[in-house]
Amino acid sequence: MNKSIHKPTERVLNILELLSAHPDGLTLTGIAEAISAPKSTIFPIIQTMLDRRFIYLDKPTLKYTVGIASFCVGASYSSNKNVLEFINNEIKYIVNEIDETCQMGILDGGQVLYVLKVDPDKKIDIRLISHVGKRLPAYCTALGKALLYHFDIEALRLLYPDGLKAYTKNTITNFEVLADQLYQIGDTYIAQEVEEVTEHLRCLAIPLNNRDKTIAALSISIPTFRASEEKMALAKVLLLGAKQKIETYFTTIDIDVEGLTFKNQLY
Repeated sequence: MNKSIHKPTERVLNILELLSAHPDGLTLTGIAEAISAPKSTIFPIIQTMLDRRFIYLDKPTLKYTVGIASFCVGASYSSNKNVLEFINNEIKYIVNEIDETCQMGILDGGQVLYVLKVDPDKKIDIRLISHVGKRLPAYCTALGKALLYHFDIEALRLLYPDGLKAYTKNTITNFEVLADQLYQIGDTYIAQEVEEVTEHLRCLAIPLNNRDKTIAALSISIPTFRASEEKMALAKVLLLGAKQKIETYFTTIDIDVEGLTFKNQLY
């Protein structure tokens, strides 16, 4: 057994998994026997789960079943998964229209956590260093700038107390310059970076907002030699179109989008 496992937590999860497999319910004795734990040990756990409504006790039969709180957690996961599927379909549409890589990321501290990525069918000319599960500094990526555009200079200094490290010769390392660039994103909702983290690559991105909070961002990555005015204009149109559709979708679903557990969908 893994020594890092926390035994009481493991018992909580074992009880939930056990009851989910027994919709007719189990008694305290039945639960104890099934998970090989003394009744005296699991009774306080059972009582807490009962108080928090993660399990339900049918008093006539003294059988425990899954409670309403567990259902709400499961429903939240299902809703969040549907949100990701909706966004992923929009990303696929963008890739099909522009034939370039499109990604989604969320802010994790001062870094972008990449949670969705779709590549075009054609051979990729420049290999992106980003991938699903990858983290990169937010200040030098278009995705990150779209996520940071509400931050003022003081908030940026707090987020990056050690300063802004250069990854290429184009990386912005001056807080004043970065803050000014972020401020301008508020006018167009378009963030961009040119070879700040990967040479010969430029990116455009848009923030995805819900209830006046930025919860994620979408980007399109384009090699500089293909970044014509026409392609950049198309990228902006596609991103802004996706922004409108996704944010409208957010308003039609009965979940707290601010609390989307994107990371839990990945690991």
